[in-house]
Amino acid sequence: MSEIPLLLIVIVLTALVFDFTNGAHDCANAIATVVSTKVVTPRFAVGAAALLNLAGALLGTEVAKTLGGGIVQHQVVAGSHVLVLAALAGAIAWNCITWYYGIPSSSSHALIGGLVGAAISEAGFMALNIQGIVEKVLIPLIASPLAGYAAGFVLMWGVYWLCARMHRKRVNTVFRRLQLFSAAFMATSHGMNDAQKTMGIVTLALLIFGEIDSVEVPLWVKLACACAMCLGTAFGGWKIVKTMGSRIFKLEPVHGFAAETSAALVITGASLLGAPISTTHTISSAIFGVGSTRRLSAVRWNVANSMLTAWVLTLPAAGIIGFIASRLLRAVL
Repeated sequence: MSEIPLLLIVIVLTALVFDFTNGAHDCANAIATVVSTKVVTPRFAVGAAALLNLAGALLGTEVAKTLGGGIVQHQVVAGSHVLVLAALAGAIAWNCITWYYGIPSSSSHALIGGLVGAAISEAGFMALNIQGIVEKVLIPLIASPLAGYAAGFVLMWGVYWLCARMHRKRVNTVFRRLQLFSAAFMATSHGMNDAQKTMGIVTLALLIFGEIDSVEVPLWVKLACACAMCLGTAFGGWKIVKTMGSRIFKLEPVHGFAAETSAALVITGASLLGAPISTTHTISSAIFGVGSTRRLSAVRWNVANSMLTAWVLTLPAAGIIGFIASRLLRAVL
């Protein structure tokens, strides 16, 4: 087997490892609220989330096309065979660091940061699609948490208004059932956005190696990435489940329903627009928005500070690791 196909195989396998860590790291996005409110058991929630992530991953390719052709000028980096491997190294390293410490950072921004850092190492800033980065990364980076917070706040107030004359116990009984649907919606939307990111990075690798001629995701790439995320979700990320489900504020079923539904709506909309947003940031901010309707002091804002720190650091940290990995791989290969 020639060297280039072997390196491509290594890149694809590494991408699937990233997708697995993405599923393990971000499964909390789909199941944290439904577990913390004790609507279902953790075992059931993880299994259901894994299957729904698999289904969501097969529902579109707009986000994959953004990662495959909207971040890096693939014509400029043609022949840079280590670029994608270095980008994945940056993303996986940052995912592992934040997973170890239980910090709900963004796998999406880790992947994009690693890709940007590796591209700069390979061909300088001319390798970057600045317009694509601004429109598809930086604007959604700011807009998606704000949208999640606003949607959670508005939806929760709407629920309060509709249920004002109902007894609290009756409200939670109703929303314990409804939360099954909101959690399913959240898990599906998570797969729809997050699994496509790895599809895009694999598609970029195939473009660089000349295996395909355009940014179109092959069927085998869709299936492989969807299955890898499904397995990762089944493995679970319990430290982050604890952070998302209980440390922000004490959730009840009605809060879980509002947070999941509002976040899933934002994520689905972004997926249809091809924006690779952070599902972690979106559901986190939706929980903050829901909690704020009770009273501002009900939310543990110190948790928000640690999330914000990870939010700010993710892109540059993964980018630096991707840049260094690119130089090291160039020296070795």
